Amino acid sequence: MITKRIIPCLDVKDGRVVKGVQFVQLRDAGDPVELATFYDDQGADELVFLDISASHEGRKTMVDVVEQVAAQLAIPFTVGGGIHTLDDMKKMLRAGADKVSINTAAVNNPNLITEGADFFGSQCIVVAIDAKYDETIQSWRVYTHGGRRATEWEVVAWAKEVVARGAGEILLTSMDCDGGKNGFDLALTKTVSEAVSVPVIASGGAGSAEHFLAAFVEGKADAALAASIFHYKETSVREVKHYLRMQGVNVR
Repeated sequence: MITKRIIPCLDVKDGRVVKGVQFVQLRDAGDPVELATFYDDQGADELVFLDISASHEGRKTMVDVVEQVAAQLAIPFTVGGGIHTLDDMKKMLRAGADKVSINTAAVNNPNLITEGADFFGSQCIVVAIDAKYDETIQSWRVYTHGGRRATEWEVVAWAKEVVARGAGEILLTSMDCDGGKNGFDLALTKTVSEAVSVPVIASGGAGSAEHFLAAFVEGKADAALAASIFHYKETSVREVKHYLRMQGVNVR
């Protein structure tokens, strides 16, 4: 049986970890190197590093911070933000990342997914999808630029497209639930998980260990990601894993 993964996320802006609600109202959450070390010790299965302002501001991801974080980790490490070319991917992987995550660049240039998968292997390519429910299409619409720009893509159609192009994993964030701590968007997560053949990481809305259980059982997610509840010590990776084991979920 495949084990479910618990993944803390470091949203980084100007070299500091931040967290907001629905992609705004950001507040400081600490130093990325210190937090990375803490989560490694806590038993996190992976870590995601997202330079959340890179695409919006037209910057490259901070290679030096990536190198510092990667040097502290024994667990897989995914980096995203400001990655627009194959060369950008190379820089991140050389800096110590195990995978790269692309969102805005994938929508703007879907061929980048295929180029990355062909060069590095699909296992290195994560496509992040930021989704928000849209009444006009009666489904979720895909957003780019840190949730600032709506696209023409409906979430399931885009998820299938990125997998067809070589994405090895999908990082699926509900903009509606992000930062609310009321639980993951189970309908969104289940819809996408059942539509594609690659692992789906649920993101946006974690507030308790019970929410992780729901993401795995009802949402059919392969992994679940959280930020603020871990950063602000409302619970821990260790506590979440203990709860999941008690509920019969296979975790590391």
